[in-house]
Amino acid sequence: MNTFELLKPQPGLRVLITGAASGIGAGIAKAFLETQAHVFICDMDAAAVERFTATHASLHGCVADVSDSQQVDKVIDEVRAALGGLDLLINNAGIAGPTGPVEELDPVQWERTVTTNLNSQFYFLRKAVPLMKETSEQASIVTMSSVAGRLGYAFRTPYAATKWALVGLMKSLAIELGPSNIRVNAILPGVVQGERMDRVIAARAEAVGATFDAMRDEYLKKISLRRMVTVEDIAAMSLFLASPAARNVTGQAISVDGNVEYL
Repeated sequence: MNTFELLKPQPGLRVLITGAASGIGAGIAKAFLETQAHVFICDMDAAAVERFTATHASLHGCVADVSDSQQVDKVIDEVRAALGGLDLLINNAGIAGPTGPVEELDPVQWERTVTTNLNSQFYFLRKAVPLMKETSEQASIVTMSSVAGRLGYAFRTPYAATKWALVGLMKSLAIELGPSNIRVNAILPGVVQGERMDRVIAARAEAVGATFDAMRDEYLKKISLRRMVTVEDIAAMSLFLASPAARNVTGQAISVDGNVEYL
C-alpha cells in the first residue's frame, strides 16, 4: 500500500455519527460516504434525518434524543441490525448551552448542557465499545470537543466545562481501550464558517452596538491564520483519523482552528 492509499479510510467502514442530519455531522457523513463507507446517523430533527437519508442508498439513520440513555441504546441496536457491526463512532452531538455570568445561569440549562454534551457521549460509548470489540479489528472513536476544550471561555462556562471534560474522557479511554486496539482521539474545531456563526456574530454585534463586519474582524483577530475553518476541514481530519495513516494516533486532542489564541 503506497503512502497516498494510507490516507484513505478503507472502503466498507461501518460508521456511526451522532447529531449528523445537518452541520458538521452531516459534512462528516458526506465525506465518509464518498469513501464507500456504510454510514448510520442519528439526530433529533426527524425531517432532517428523512431528507438526508433519502439522498444516499448506503446512508441509514434514525431519530433520537442523545440525552436519553434508553434512546441511545435503541440507536446501537439499530446500528447492529443495519450495519452488522461498528468500526468508527464519531460522537458529534452537542448544544451551545446558555450564555451569562455563572451566578445568573439557570441550573436546568446547565444540566441540559452537561447531559447533552457529556453524558450522551458516555451513553454511546458504553454500548458502542462492546459492539466494536465484538465486530471490528480496526475500531476507533472520535470525540467532538471544541477549541473551548483547551481555552477558557468566559460567560460560556457550561459549554466549556463539557468540552474540557470530553478531552479528559478521550485521553482516559485511549489508555483503557488501547490494549483492545481501539484508538480514541478528539477533534477541537474552532470558529466554523457558516450560517450558525453568522448568527452568532450578528447577535454579538447588535449587543455591543457594532457592525457585522467589525465584529467579524474581531473574531478573526483571535485566530493566528486570520480565517475561519470550514465543515470540510473538520471532515478531512475525521477521514484522516479513520485512515490507516493514523493507526498509531490515539489519545490526541487535535485542534482544527487556525490556532485560536484566546476566546
